[in-house]
Amino acid sequence: MNVFINEEDQLFLEMTRKWINKEIPKDWCRTLESMEHQFPHEFWDKLVEFGAHGIGIPEEYGGQGGSILNQALFARELSRTAGGLSWGWGVTSFSGAKAINCCGSEPQKELFLPKIASGEIKTAMSFSEPSGGTDLLGGMKTTAKKVDGGWIINGEKIWSTGASVADYLFTMARSSSDVGRRSDGISIFFIPADSEGITITEFPKLGMRAISSCSIIFDDVFVSDEFLLGKEGNGWYESTKTLNNERLINAATCLGMLDGVLEDAVEHMKSRHAFGKPIGQFQALQHYIADISMWQMQGELLVLHTATLQANNIESALESNMAKVTCSENVGKAADLGIQILGGMGYSAETDMQRYWRDSRLLRIGPVSNEMARNLIAESYGLPRSF
Repeated sequence: MNVFINEEDQLFLEMTRKWINKEIPKDWCRTLESMEHQFPHEFWDKLVEFGAHGIGIPEEYGGQGGSILNQALFARELSRTAGGLSWGWGVTSFSGAKAINCCGSEPQKELFLPKIASGEIKTAMSFSEPSGGTDLLGGMKTTAKKVDGGWIINGEKIWSTGASVADYLFTMARSSSDVGRRSDGISIFFIPADSEGITITEFPKLGMRAISSCSIIFDDVFVSDEFLLGKEGNGWYESTKTLNNERLINAATCLGMLDGVLEDAVEHMKSRHAFGKPIGQFQALQHYIADISMWQMQGELLVLHTATLQANNIESALESNMAKVTCSENVGKAADLGIQILGGMGYSAETDMQRYWRDSRLLRIGPVSNEMARNLIAESYGLPRSF
């Protein structure tokens, strides 16, 4: 691991791990996660105290500075204990800080980034639509009509993580239909969530239960010009600047959950006895641990390599997709074996294995499905587009 990170990053990692072990323990996170549809404000507040929301935000805008590598290291460590709760940090880090930093004007950066860094505001990403899924452009029905002083937004979004507590919605809408390509005429807005005409509804789901997933109805919502991010009609191209970052943080989150699985599995195998011996002596279970450990190493190498590329502004689309697919699939397999190792207790809500298993399942679907990511990987070798 040290071949990828310098001494300063190593100190950051050690400080983060020590703080998380003390302030964000697994049993506390398990209790928070069990309270469905109740955003864990005390979890958010602890992150504020640590300065977590400022990681990756330049110091001149009130942040802690640091690169995407620091964000990936933090995402991994946080997910080791918090599991899916970590998206309480991740979604604002991406849909707020990264979006504003990449797409926002200087006045927008000066206005929003200090508030994001301090934890004063929460954000949510509102891109997906009921008829679209991965086909974001083909399913884009939400429209933005230019009016005096701003825009009128109409449409529906779905799977907006954390929208029920967000202060702003990072939203994509079609602002022009008279275009040569469907990727043209798309604009991005940073919409105040309390705007008149917005209706947000939570719905239940398998995992990540304390971090809401929501549908959003925009009914003649007026958005002033100051909340347009980037150039009008160029939103799709602006948003692609953030895709590799999002996929890397997804991978780091999955890797962190896999770390948690391995910790709990090894601890259980050392303490649990059956047939007069510790179950860690059983060869079949040792093979499970070996497999999980190898998946962990694969993920670590991919995540740190990809983060290093991104931190140095080197093209990393291929590596970002590979890291996302590899880590999201391996954590699912690892958590499933973890449940098997713990037996009945692995299925119990009193342990974390079932939580890692449930929380990680979504990350094979979003923010891009693994099938679509595989298409993009194959295309990088010159194969024809399959969709």
